[in-house]
Amino acid sequence: DHFRTSVHASGLFALALLRLVRGAGLDTVVDVGAGRGELLRHLHQLEPDLQLLGVEVAARPADLPAAIAWTSALPESVDGLVIANEWLDNIPCHVVEVAPGGRVHVVHVDPATGEESLGQPLDHVTVPESLRQWCARWWPLDEAGPGSRAEIGTTRDAAWADVVRRVDRGLAVAVDYGHTRGDRPPFGSLRSYRDGAETAPLPDGSRDVTAHIAVDAIAAAVGGSVITQREALHALEVSGKRPNLDLAAADPAGYVRRLAEATEATELTALGGLGGFCWVVSGAGGVDPPFRSASPGIGSSGSACE
Repeated sequence: DHFRTSVHASGLFALALLRLVRGAGLDTVVDVGAGRGELLRHLHQLEPDLQLLGVEVAARPADLPAAIAWTSALPESVDGLVIANEWLDNIPCHVVEVAPGGRVHVVHVDPATGEESLGQPLDHVTVPESLRQWCARWWPLDEAGPGSRAEIGTTRDAAWADVVRRVDRGLAVAVDYGHTRGDRPPFGSLRSYRDGAETAPLPDGSRDVTAHIAVDAIAAAVGGSVITQREALHALEVSGKRPNLDLAAADPAGYVRRLAEATEATELTALGGLGGFCWVVSGAGGVDPPFRSASPGIGSSGSACE
């Protein structure tokens, strides 16, 4: 199910974020792209004293606890943690493709039919120079064959930079599926989903249209670092380690509970699944992320996010 995010997979994801917040001496969480407030509900149950704000264009859910604030616009300033879980991939991006003659063109799409066509060359005077510059730096197609594509991330970079600039003191974390310059998808990653099932991409508002994130570009735009979710959650004491068998005899109920938690943690941290998601992490106002330093675009182990 496309909509089974880390938040839906286990309450351990919220617990890890609570540890991140409290470890940094913060007391506020702003969830950008809050959906129906699932993450904020978990956090409220864990720590009712937290200040919680959901940012979402949809109306406030009727059953959301009164203690959770809700808005359709980003706050101008934040003292706390800003988290955006699978938000950036929904932000539209420009797509370009190598034509049979070897020149890179902007891809146009008919929103009524989904039919694609090649528009102006990327270096044409009518195409913003910023698109060409981004492509040259982050997703060069100079040696790519016809049909090869790039998804230009200028809109995502700008969107996340606009979020991060609002953090006066605290942390900003974007969690998403992504790639780095060394492992870009050669034909792009454009996908569309409706009612949880994959369908043909059609930008008519009837379905979600997503594309993976160039996380190294996002990180560079805000001076952040990238690690895998597996690395981040391990640092926040979430792992799939099974409980000792001795506990089964001493506390059978406790053993079953710990075993269930280990199973959930394994799903959250599995590489090739949720554990391969990227965390783009930034600190502000003297608050530093608690993770081992990583080069922009790769996990601290040296592996790219998947």
